[in-house]
Amino acid sequence: MAARPRRSAGNLPAELTSFVGRRHELAEAKRLLSAARLVTLTGAAGVGKTRLALRVAADVRRAFPDGVWLAELADVGDPQLVPHTVAAALGLRGTGDQAAGLAEYLEDRQLLLVLDNCEHVAEECATLAAKLLAASAGLRILATSRHTLHVEGEHLLPVEPLAVPAEDTGAGPAEAVTLFTERAAAVSPGFALTPGNRTAVTRICRRLEGIPLAIELAAVRLRVLSPDQLLERLDDRLGLLTSRPGRRTLEAAVGWSFELCSPAEQRLWAQASVFPGGFDLDAAEHVCETAGDSALDVVAGLVDKSVLSRQNGTFGRHAWYRMLEVVREYGAAKLAAEDGVRARQVAYYRDLARRYRAEGFGPRQVEWVGRLRREHSNLRAVLEYCLSAPERASEALDIAASLWNFWYGGGLVPEGCRYLRRGLDLCGERSLVRARAVYAMAFLAIQTGAPHAALLAELAELADELGDDRLRAGHAECAGMATFFAGDLAGGAGLLERALAGYRTAGDALLVFDTLILLAAVRFFLGDPAGAEAAEEALALTERHEARWSRGYALWAVAIHRWRAGRHQAAADLLQEAIALRLTDRTLLAFLLEALAWCESSGGAHERAARLLGGAAAVWRLSGARVGETSPYQAFDEQCATAAREALGSEAFDAAFGEAAGSGLDDVVRYALREKPAGSRPAPAAEPGGLTRRQREIAELVAQGKSNKEIAAALVLSGRTVEGHVENILVKLGLTSRLQVASWLAGQPGRSA
Repeated sequence: MAARPRRSAGNLPAELTSFVGRRHELAEAKRLLSAARLVTLTGAAGVGKTRLALRVAADVRRAFPDGVWLAELADVGDPQLVPHTVAAALGLRGTGDQAAGLAEYLEDRQLLLVLDNCEHVAEECATLAAKLLAASAGLRILATSRHTLHVEGEHLLPVEPLAVPAEDTGAGPAEAVTLFTERAAAVSPGFALTPGNRTAVTRICRRLEGIPLAIELAAVRLRVLSPDQLLERLDDRLGLLTSRPGRRTLEAAVGWSFELCSPAEQRLWAQASVFPGGFDLDAAEHVCETAGDSALDVVAGLVDKSVLSRQNGTFGRHAWYRMLEVVREYGAAKLAAEDGVRARQVAYYRDLARRYRAEGFGPRQVEWVGRLRREHSNLRAVLEYCLSAPERASEALDIAASLWNFWYGGGLVPEGCRYLRRGLDLCGERSLVRARAVYAMAFLAIQTGAPHAALLAELAELADELGDDRLRAGHAECAGMATFFAGDLAGGAGLLERALAGYRTAGDALLVFDTLILLAAVRFFLGDPAGAEAAEEALALTERHEARWSRGYALWAVAIHRWRAGRHQAAADLLQEAIALRLTDRTLLAFLLEALAWCESSGGAHERAARLLGGAAAVWRLSGARVGETSPYQAFDEQCATAAREALGSEAFDAAFGEAAGSGLDDVVRYALREKPAGSRPAPAAEPGGLTRRQREIAELVAQGKSNKEIAAALVLSGRTVEGHVENILVKLGLTSRLQVASWLAGQPGRSA
C-alpha cells in the first residue's frame, strides 16, 4: 500500500495579532535551522523572541514530517520537571526516566522542538537538548532564552528591538512605528498614521527604544490619550533614564502601566501574579481581594489596559486570563507580604481537587480533565508552595491524593509520585490524609512497575489504625493489582473481589468502576465468563453516571469478553466506538487497538491485524505505561502476530507492522476507524523487521547473550530503557523469547555468521 503524505502535526498556537517586520531575522533563523541542530534566539525580555520563534516554526513546518512542537517553560518552577513538560507538549505519557523516554521516542523522528523561555532552567534545558540531539539525527531545536544555553553546536541569533527612525524623515514607517500603528488601530478604531501625528508616534517609538512589549503597552493608552499626550507622559516617566537601555526602559514602561491602574486594578495585578498558568473569573473571585469592587469589573479594566490577555477557555466555556511573564514578574514584586493570597490560593485548589475527586466520575468528566490540564501550572505552583514548609505538607498531600486519577489518566504519573513522595517524607502524621496519599502512591507505583511493597504494608497498617473500611478496600485493590500484574491471576481476582465488596459498601462509584474493570480483565485472562458480567456492570455504571471518559474502558472490557465468546464483529464494533471517543488516554487507546487487532485476526483480516498491532506499538511508546508488557496481555498479542505472520509471510508482516508503527497518533486512530490507510509515511525501518537503528544494535547484543544490565552499560542507557527496547523488539519480530532473536538475525540477508 503506497504511503500518503502526513497531515502537518504539532501544537503551535494560532496567531491572534499581526506579525510585524523581522524579515532579516526570519530569513536568518530559517537559514540557521537548515544547517544547525540547535538554534537559540537570545535577547532581552519583551523584545519578541517568542513571537519570532513561533513565526519561524510555522514557516518551516512542512520540512518536518513529524511536526513542530512547542514546549512552554516559563511556568516551570522546578527544573526537574523540564523533561516532563517537554514530554507533555509532545503528547507523551510520563515515565520514570523521562529524558530517556524522550530520547527513545525521538530516535527515528524528524521534528522541530521549540523550547520557549529557557533562561530560568537553562542548565536543565541544555542537558536535555544535548541528550535528545545525540539520540535523534532528525531532530532540530529552536530555543528562546535571555542568554545562551552553552550546548555544543549551538548557533545563536540575537534578537534586537524593532528598528526605529533616527528622525522623522518622512520616509516609510520603520518596524516599530508600524507595530505601534497597528496596535493603536486595534484599540482605537479609525486611528492611522498621518502627517499630523507621525512626529509624535515616531518619538514615542524612539523613547521606547523599539521594544515590542513596551510599544504594545503604550499603544493601548490611545484609548484615552492622544499621541502628543502619550509622548508627554512618557517623557516625564522615562526622561531620567540615561543608562542600561532596553531592560530599564521596559521596566519603566511596565511600571508606568501599573501606576496608571486604579488601586483595585493594582491590587488584583499583584495578587493574580500567583497564577503562572493564568486564571478564570472564579479563581480571581476566590483568591484575589478587590476591596468591594467587582472582580469582573477589575479584570475587565486590566484586559482593556492589555495587562491581561483574554483566551478562550476549555472548561465550561469559561474565559481564561493570562499575563505576559514580564508583567507577571512585576506584579509578583508588588505583592505585599503575601497579602494572604497564598493561603486563599491553597484553599481554592484544595477545594478544586476535592471537587474533581467527587464529581470526576460523572457527566462533566471530560470537562474536568480539560480544566485540570489548563490548571496544571497553577497546581504545580501551589504544591511547590505547600511543600516548601513542613507545616503545609499535609495540604499538599490532600491535593495530590485527590488528583490520583488525574496523574494517571493525564500521563503525569512520575510528577504525581514526586509530589506524593515529598509530602509523605515531610508529613509523618498518621492521619486520613496521609492514608489517602499512601493509597494514591501505591496505585501509581503498581501501574508503572515501581517498588510498592512498603507502601502496601503502610496502607494496611493505617487502615487498621483508623478503622477505615474504604482504606481496607483500597489495600485489597492495590494488592490485587500487584498480584494480577505479577502473574497470579486467581490470587489477584480474590483480592479484587474483596475490594469490590468494600467499595460497594462505601458507595464510591469511581472505585467500584475501576475495580470492575480490573476484575473483568483478570477473569478474561483466566478464561472465566463471569468477567463479562463485571464488564457489563461497569458499562452500565458509566451510562448511569454519564461518565464519558470511563466509558472507553468499559467498552474495551465488554468487547474483549465478546471476542472470547466468538462474537468478533460485535467486539470490533464496540472497540471502534471507544476509539471514536478520541480520548487523550494513550494507555486506553493502546489496549483498544490491540483488542481490535485480535478481532481482525479472528476474521481473517491479517494485514489489518498487523497494522493495528504496529499502531498499538506506536501508541505504547507515547503512553509510557508498562501494563501491556505483562505476560497475560503480551501472550494474546503474540498469538495474533504469529497468525498474521504465518498468513502474510514474514516480509509482508514486517512491512505492514513497521509502516503502521511509524505512523502518527492521528493516522493510527483514523486507520482503526477505517477512515484512511495506516502508515502515511515510509516506516523508519532502515533495518529488517521494522527495527530502528538502536533496536537493531540492541538485538545484536541480545543475540550475543548479553543481559539487559550489560547492554545498558555498553550503550550508556538506563536499564528500563533497554528493557523496553527488548520487549518492543520481540513484539515487532513476533518472537516470544530472547533466544529466538539470534536465529532471526542469522537469517537476515547480508549478515555474516
